[in-house]
Amino acid sequence: MKFNVESSSLLKELQKLSGVLSTNNTLPILDNFLFDVKNGEISIFASDLETTMMCKISANAQEEGKIAIPARLLLDTLKTFSSQPLTFLVDTSNYGVEINSDNGQYKLAGQNANEFPKVPSLDSASTAGIGADVLIKAINKTLFAAGNDELRPVMSGVFCEFSTEKISFVATDAHKLVCHSRTDVTADSTASFILPRKPLTLLKNTLAEGGEIKMEYNDTNAIFSFDDTTIICRLVDGKYPNYDAVIPKENPNKLSIETSALLASIKRVSIFANKTTHQIKFKITGNELQITSEDLDFANQAEERLTCQYEGEDMEIGFNSKFVIEMLTNIGSDQISVEMSAPNRAGIILPLDGQDEGENTLMLVMPVMLNS
Repeated sequence: MKFNVESSSLLKELQKLSGVLSTNNTLPILDNFLFDVKNGEISIFASDLETTMMCKISANAQEEGKIAIPARLLLDTLKTFSSQPLTFLVDTSNYGVEINSDNGQYKLAGQNANEFPKVPSLDSASTAGIGADVLIKAINKTLFAAGNDELRPVMSGVFCEFSTEKISFVATDAHKLVCHSRTDVTADSTASFILPRKPLTLLKNTLAEGGEIKMEYNDTNAIFSFDDTTIICRLVDGKYPNYDAVIPKENPNKLSIETSALLASIKRVSIFANKTTHQIKFKITGNELQITSEDLDFANQAEERLTCQYEGEDMEIGFNSKFVIEMLTNIGSDQISVEMSAPNRAGIILPLDGQDEGENTLMLVMPVMLNS
């Protein structure tokens, strides 16, 4: 089997696929890219059994065939080439691969393509179309809040709820929670499932803004198709916690403030906080917000005062600064509102601007108990 391909366009596609490769694969074949050549184009696959990604690239090929080529070796070789045509010669009897370039020839041992796992097909799947911009925004606003506790796999992904009225994306690790919903995007039927972290990260890194994505899903798998790329992933099995129950509905104490001023202040003050708890304290009196931290072990202490707009009773509440910094970094709004009910109840952060019509984002952070 013989095919010709442009080195730079091949490298571009393989670098997208390399995000799927795992360092601790159980099957040696998964350390390879699968090349499937037919009808003058190559479909290239990478898989870790849970997630499979496929890209298509045009090629000059006289015959059809498949070969598995070592991923790292091929990537490292392609990175060193300037843009030039490459010729691949594959010996189908012993899976030997020879690559010819302008300046030389390189031989490597491929593997039998039949050992590569079959790409899962979806039976009785539902479909939905979603804009790339909408999906990128949803991933950026939720994925950071997902957990990474292997004992609670349902919390390690993003929970998606599709209905005829809206679509929602939810992520939580039990300390913080983000719910991002769109009423301007709807599905034909009601469905809910948990998408794992890896395919979401791949989507975030490969999606181009302005495109449209076709999404297919059933009880076990989801497929995202866009341009010449397809991502197939196994859904996280299990029941997602009832996140709506933990969102406090009555929050009479409302603080409005500029996001960048609050973020910069917390970043400075948190340097002096305890390195285990990362605890900072908000003390709100009138239109003044006092942010303090201390680390008694090292006699470190910091305090800053900011002006804000505040409605409600004077209060003191403690937060983990790491969580608040993550939320303010990802909220995508110049002004925010922090809504609270009591020092032992969750605080809610809402964006006051920078949202599209029909877009709603709610971020919730659990308080930490203050040592009075």
